[in-house]
Amino acid sequence: MFQERLTDCAVQVSTCLDQVFAGLGDDNVAQAMAYATQGGKRLRAFLVMEAARLHGVTDAQSVWAAAAVEAIHAYSLVHDDLPCMDDDDLRRGRATVHMKWDQATAVLAGDALQTLAFELLSHAGFSAVPAVKMTLVKSLARAAGANGMVLGQAQDIAAETTAKSFTLEEITELQSNKTGALIVWSAQAGVAIAGENDGALTAYARALGLAFQIADDILDVTGDAKLVGKRLGKDVDAGKATFVSLLGLKKARQLAELKITEACASLKPYGSEALALQEAAQFVISRKM
Repeated sequence: MFQERLTDCAVQVSTCLDQVFAGLGDDNVAQAMAYATQGGKRLRAFLVMEAARLHGVTDAQSVWAAAAVEAIHAYSLVHDDLPCMDDDDLRRGRATVHMKWDQATAVLAGDALQTLAFELLSHAGFSAVPAVKMTLVKSLARAAGANGMVLGQAQDIAAETTAKSFTLEEITELQSNKTGALIVWSAQAGVAIAGENDGALTAYARALGLAFQIADDILDVTGDAKLVGKRLGKDVDAGKATFVSLLGLKKARQLAELKITEACASLKPYGSEALALQEAAQFVISRKM
């Protein structure tokens, strides 16, 4: 059920983004924007659309918010790959944007993808209620900005140069910002489109976000670079603080499994209607890429 729904959401988001990019022309920045959003799991988009479905919102409405978070995610990867950040030459099995074009194009494409996200949230097909649009714009800005993802990125960079050892609490806070903030927003967005609040999905997404990052840390040590689609072992080489470096592989896996148990327990109010979200949680810690 999950894989089918994930694929369906990915196709809808890709179609939406393709339509938007078709109107941007054919210069290097527009090409790089389209290139950067191709591939990937589209997990965040799935969370938006599936949470929305649970609250009676159609895919035709929620796809705009799903495309918005994928645009933000793509921008973050383009900038994260730059030489001044993580300095990667491979992403999703292909050359990173700055390697395929140049650093200036990568910076501009990332900037444009970030602003595109908020344009998508203002689309007429998204919602006819101005307050809903404002809520999603404000919350995405916070999740992606200096109180969320960007803060996490800054904490991650600082962690490479600090002489002190990070605690589990500090690594958890860092990753809750860097990775978790957009995942939590994705689950909350689907609910907000319906004009509702849902603590159960927020709790689910918080646990899921941590499990996702722990799985990433494990893949960096044990994964197959061909499957993952990027260079592995970088965290170890850079001396980064990760869940694996602090806990070891066995305890890191146990913590990820605990978070998945917590995530699934949060879905009890939905019963069988949340089966796809339960399967998504299991996918997060069993994935090879």
